[in-house]
Amino acid sequence: MATDSLGNVQEYSVTELSSAVKRSIEDGFGFVRVRGELGRVSRPASGHLYFDLKDEKSVLAGVMWKGMASRVKIDPEQGMEVVATGRMTTFAGQSRYQLVVDSLEPAGVGALMALLEERKKKFAAEGLFAQERKRALPFLPRVIGVVTSPSGAVIRDILHRLRDRFPRHVLVWPTLVQGKGAEIKIAEAISGFNALPEGGDIPRPDILIVARGGGSLEDLWCFNEEAVVRAAASSAIPLISAVGHETDTTLIDYVSDRRAPTPTAAAEMAVPVRSEIHSELLNKQRRLTGGLQRLVDTRAAGLLAAARGLGRPEDILGIAGQRLDRAGDRLEAGLRTRLDFARNRYGSVGSKLSPNMLAARFQSGAARVDAVWARGGVGLTRAIDKRANRVASAARVLGVVSYQSVLDRGFALVRGPGGDLVRRAGDAPTQGEGSAQFADGEISISFGAKLGAQTDGGPARQGTKPAQSAPISDKKSVDKKKKSRPPAGQQKGLFD
Repeated sequence: MATDSLGNVQEYSVTELSSAVKRSIEDGFGFVRVRGELGRVSRPASGHLYFDLKDEKSVLAGVMWKGMASRVKIDPEQGMEVVATGRMTTFAGQSRYQLVVDSLEPAGVGALMALLEERKKKFAAEGLFAQERKRALPFLPRVIGVVTSPSGAVIRDILHRLRDRFPRHVLVWPTLVQGKGAEIKIAEAISGFNALPEGGDIPRPDILIVARGGGSLEDLWCFNEEAVVRAAASSAIPLISAVGHETDTTLIDYVSDRRAPTPTAAAEMAVPVRSEIHSELLNKQRRLTGGLQRLVDTRAAGLLAAARGLGRPEDILGIAGQRLDRAGDRLEAGLRTRLDFARNRYGSVGSKLSPNMLAARFQSGAARVDAVWARGGVGLTRAIDKRANRVASAARVLGVVSYQSVLDRGFALVRGPGGDLVRRAGDAPTQGEGSAQFADGEISISFGAKLGAQTDGGPARQGTKPAQSAPISDKKSVDKKKKSRPPAGQQKGLFD
């Protein structure tokens, strides 16, 4: 290595200095445990886990390689307090140091409990723990689905208890119940049972049991993960949670339809006791048989009492038959008498009928019809005359108010080029062709330029060019204009 001639200080290259710092840090901090709060957490496609550990004053970058990250027991989240175990090293490419983590665990039970309470409040706010969402368990399920580890004592306890109480068909979905990735397997098992079709080759369970034996909070943590909670909440099959012992509580216990303190208790909830059902059926059979026998005895006693009160049937029927015979005799005599009376009456009335009497009644009716017809004709004539007088009176009034009567008195109706009425001299156009209508016809007029102004009622304006009148058309033209003129009261601006 070269030395500085002035200060005799050793000179390093960048790589040499970075390597020296790396060796110094790794030798001094080859094994450390760091406690802090997780900041930024990222897991890229490579599978490595990158995060920040921080406290009130400092931030430390951390990395967990893919092999270690796949075995971590918890799902790192921002804000979680953890204890990271590993070694310090440097990253020369960015001139920074970082902690290579070999294990990552929550910072004590207090941190896990805080995270548990936070998730509990979140799911409760979404209504997943609401009591109205919980469904009743079937009384006697045909098929029971169990989500648990196939090698543990839990499944044996459940099967043994079901065999003692009421043997049922049991389907076991083997899955992990502890460690990294267990929550995904449990959620897939619950969803898988729900996805089984009705009437398929594999029978669809009528009830589900999610079971695990006891353990620490860390061991049971997979049942607090969001994937498991949401899978249990969305299950269409009623679900019993049997995780841990009676004192252990996980989030799946709140979202399930029924919580069992132990897996054995879950089996007891799933099915009734067959011997108790058999005894109850025998008891109900005895009660039903006794009730039917008492009912038959009561009805038989009532029938005998009624038979004694009825008397002999021939006595009852004999009296009724005698009354029927007497009624038949009276009916025959009455009908004969009635027919004789009607025959005599119709003969008497028929003898009074004659053609002369009918002709007289016809003539009388015809006279009444003629009288009514005469009165109707007179009334109709009067009504017509009355309507004609009203029409004539209206015509006279119309003639008085019509503008034609005004034209007969020497006035004229002046229209401008557009056919609009010209009521005042000041409204006359300065040019163009118009018309003037008189009582006996209509002529064309020309409007000249206006010179000066005139007030209403004043003398004629001075300097105004008089309107030039066109020659009066012949009588045939006048008559043609009269025919084309609209009727009185419909001309434009007549009464404006």
